[in-house]
Amino acid sequence: MVCNKWKRYIQCDGSPDPSVPQEMNTFISLWKEETNETFEIVIEKSKLVLQLIEKLKLMLLETAPRDLRDKNIIQYEGSISQLQELLHLKFNIATEILLRQASTLADLDTGNMEKIIQDENVTLYVWANLKKNPRYKSVRFSDTQTGFEIPRILATSDIALRLLHTHYDHVTPPQAAPAPSPQHTSAASELFKSETKSTTEAASQEAQEDSKPQERGSVFIQEGEIKVDEQVDSEVQMTSVKKESKATECELEMKLLSETVAAAQLNLIKNAPEKPEVSESKEVDLCQFTILGGVYHLDILELPPQCKPVKGWMMVEILKEGLQKFTYPPEITENFETENAFPPIEVTLQVQEKVAFFEEPMVARWDAKGKYWRTDGISDVYYTPEKKLISFNLETFGPVTLMQDTHINMPYQSWELQPLDVNKALLTVTTVFTEIQIQIKENLCMLASIKVKDKGPWSVLEGKWMTPIPFISALKETGLNIFPTAYSHFYVVINNKVPLVEMKAYRQMALLSSAIAFGWSKWNTLCDSTNVVFKVREHLTEEHTDIPNWALFMFSGDRARRLKINEESESFSEALGEETELHSTLYHMVKDFASKEAIEKVRSSSCQFIDSVCHMLLSTRVLSYS
Repeated sequence: MVCNKWKRYIQCDGSPDPSVPQEMNTFISLWKEETNETFEIVIEKSKLVLQLIEKLKLMLLETAPRDLRDKNIIQYEGSISQLQELLHLKFNIATEILLRQASTLADLDTGNMEKIIQDENVTLYVWANLKKNPRYKSVRFSDTQTGFEIPRILATSDIALRLLHTHYDHVTPPQAAPAPSPQHTSAASELFKSETKSTTEAASQEAQEDSKPQERGSVFIQEGEIKVDEQVDSEVQMTSVKKESKATECELEMKLLSETVAAAQLNLIKNAPEKPEVSESKEVDLCQFTILGGVYHLDILELPPQCKPVKGWMMVEILKEGLQKFTYPPEITENFETENAFPPIEVTLQVQEKVAFFEEPMVARWDAKGKYWRTDGISDVYYTPEKKLISFNLETFGPVTLMQDTHINMPYQSWELQPLDVNKALLTVTTVFTEIQIQIKENLCMLASIKVKDKGPWSVLEGKWMTPIPFISALKETGLNIFPTAYSHFYVVINNKVPLVEMKAYRQMALLSSAIAFGWSKWNTLCDSTNVVFKVREHLTEEHTDIPNWALFMFSGDRARRLKINEESESFSEALGEETELHSTLYHMVKDFASKEAIEKVRSSSCQFIDSVCHMLLSTRVLSYS
């Protein structure tokens, strides 16, 4: 938190500090007052707004729960909501300003207005029906396959079609994550307070007792000398007691911090006790499916009054109610003869280049009243993966998005954690569709390589170092999700392990990851939930050709053993390996066979590196999801 404040201080770019409510309120108020901004200006300003939203989200994710107060959470979430609403309002106002000028921007061939404005975060497609030609039913934006097939009633109406593709999702409300249990942290806090109090009281009592005058053996010592000696002794004893008390308090603080961290890590891998409820059959379960590629805001708009040249001036009527939506199909249809006067509208969309779907995307539309995504009202979905095009029929317009099964890459087929050097490691996760390699260095992560049929959007992430939480978010946004949630066990057949055992295993694996390699074992599925089994071997550098064979370790959280069997054995057995014994930790178990060089590398590992490796293991949960 302090580091972020310092970075913020030296950045000095004039942007508001998202953690300061006064600065955020000033920024929002000033932008609200700005009027008549064109779409290009709004898009440019949206870059800063999106940066502020991302910073606020990261602050909520990265800040330790003990440092994040309820008022801070309410403040950050409120700022995010205000920024999102204001940004969409600005897009609507800018669209209205653009549509007022539709007649001056009309295409010479068709007589209608067509416009595309885009940047890395937003793409706007606008078509204004100026000619109202009943035969002009196919709307295709130039140099793209994006477009619509509209019915006759729309082809003859004063309307405009808008497709606003935001490469982010500001429609879905934030999901409420399972609340972490405060029992462990509160218990640790109470333990710390009580032990600190008792230690301080004991120290004070001891000091008082020691400060009492003691009888001297010699009667010839003067009374003044006795007082001076007693005073010096008392001061020395008090100083000593204070130092011991402070040292004890520091130890208790470290103990509390360790227990708090352990509680937070344990919460990362705890399974939710109940599956989230879905109110309707057509409602999309957002714990099972993930939005990819942002949101496509599809709108049929009433064409506003056009600018007219009058004696060298441009006159325009500005409607008080602003931009209005055209209702399709209309609420009253009695005046229309045929039953099929309002057929579904065929829509063709370009899938965002930054995302990849391993299977055909699921199309969903937003229910504004129920505040959820639903799949009804959509038909004839056709996906062309080579061209990254998807077409479908839509009964009513509104926000539309594409979704993928969150757990499409789960369970994993195998995994391996391999040391590269001191404070450097490589985590490899193999799934049905791909093999992902994540390099970890100090407190940073990077997508080292990914094996798929096509190049895919991940080339943008390859070679880019990020801290663990933004890195995980970036992978998820591209469609590469290997990070289970608290609800994932309801949708994936997993090798369920006791969370405390799993957490302790990840922590100790991370501690040894500078010199010891770990890997998937088929026997992990055959042992009970209170034990985990994995392959272990010393691995110093790539240059070492004499890499030993894998050994099998079984760990229960407080007992580690080297098994007699190997990966090729015919049956599973918990029998202890020859010339080995039980140990309380993996570290002591590894010391039985590791070289001095390996142990020295382990001892040289930095805390940041160990924490980053541990975070990646806790996030992927390779022992339960393989």
